[in-house]
Amino acid sequence: MTIRTGRAALVAAAAIASLTAGTSLLAHGNVTPQAVDTSALPDIEGGNDNWIAENPYTGNAKAIAIGESAYGQNCARCHGLEAISGGIAPDLRYLELGPSGDEWFVERFRNGSSHDGKVYMPPFGEVLGQKAGWAIRAWLETKYTDE
Repeated sequence: MTIRTGRAALVAAAAIASLTAGTSLLAHGNVTPQAVDTSALPDIEGGNDNWIAENPYTGNAKAIAIGESAYGQNCARCHGLEAISGGIAPDLRYLELGPSGDEWFVERFRNGSSHDGKVYMPPFGEVLGQKAGWAIRAWLETKYTDE
């Protein structure tokens, strides 16, 4: 009788452990956006809420540094370190340069991505703002590859 009780306790403990670990592995985890200090960047005409069509920070060294940090805090968990995806989310090194890449980036950054009621990427536009978004994009441009 004690062996059965011990076995039942072991099975119950294993089930609880697997359920706990399973939800952590399958979830995005804590995706609360981390604040980005963009005070060192030039203001964007129209403010932080009126999004422009093309990246004003392309090639701006300060924006690239801020974007690298912001990416690491907010994007790397899904899109991978150094923008090298492990397959969970798109590999952003292949994101087109120039206006067409800017258009795709802004759409996803602002509005996120969801299909059939499932959120694949949360929207970051209202939370982080335009300056942080364009800084991240400026950093991503330095990682571009067509290979």
